[in-house]
Order: sequence, then C-alpha cells, then structure tokens
Amino acid sequence: DHPEIQEEIYRRDDRLLTFLKDVYVESRDPPVRVKDGGGEHLPCKQEEKRLTKLGHLGDLDVKKVPKGRISIVEALTLLNNHKLHPQIWTAEKIAVEYSLELKEVNSLLEFFIPFAVQEFPKETKKAI
Repeated sequence: DHPEIQEEIYRRDDRLLTFLKDVYVESRDPPVRVKDGGGEHLPCKQEEKRLTKLGHLGDLDVKKVPKGRISIVEALTLLNNHKLHPQIWTAEKIAVEYSLELKEVNSLLEFFIPFAVQEFPKETKKAI
C-alpha cells in the first residue's frame, strides 16, 4: 500500500552484496558409525492398531490408536458411559470393547472422574 516501503524493499544495496560475496561456508558431515549387529537384522515389531470408537466427536480426535491404549475422546466417552449406566458399562465390558487390560480400566474408573457442570437457578445467584 505504501510505495516508499515497496521501493525500499526492492532497492539494491551494493554494500550488503559485497559483504555477502565475502562469506564462505564449508560444511562437512560427521563420519558415519556403523553399529555391529552381528550381521543379523531382526524385523521391527509392528504395533497392532485398532480403529477408534468416536461417535459424533470423530472430527476432534485421531482415527487409529495402538491396542491397549485409548484416545482422549474415547476416555471421556467411556467415563461418561460408566457414570450414566454403571450396570451396563462395567469395567469388564469396557476392557473388551476398547482392547484394554482390566486392571488399567479399574484404575481409570477409580481415579478419573468426568466433570459435572451445574447451573444455579437465577434466584440463588444473588445469594452467592
């Protein structure tokens, strides 16, 4: 928008160009060290993955997770399901459904509790 600024940007500065011509960079890679593995190359163990169970929050989370792990959205979903229907969403069912260890599911249900939002009626707001 300002022609004086555009002119300053595109103006050639010979003094700076001479400084640039004086610069010389030399680069060398460090020597490569080869680990002695005895000539055997064991195949890398591929991590087994599963598709996530996201429901209506699918756009907010990852699509695949390693077996034995859950995503954030899945964690919130299973905690909420257990809170609302503990008889249906037991620790055993959650462990099977999400490919988790029963011990880890029990710890998750014991130590992580989803937030409960409470809204106070308008007449009590003045008392607060």
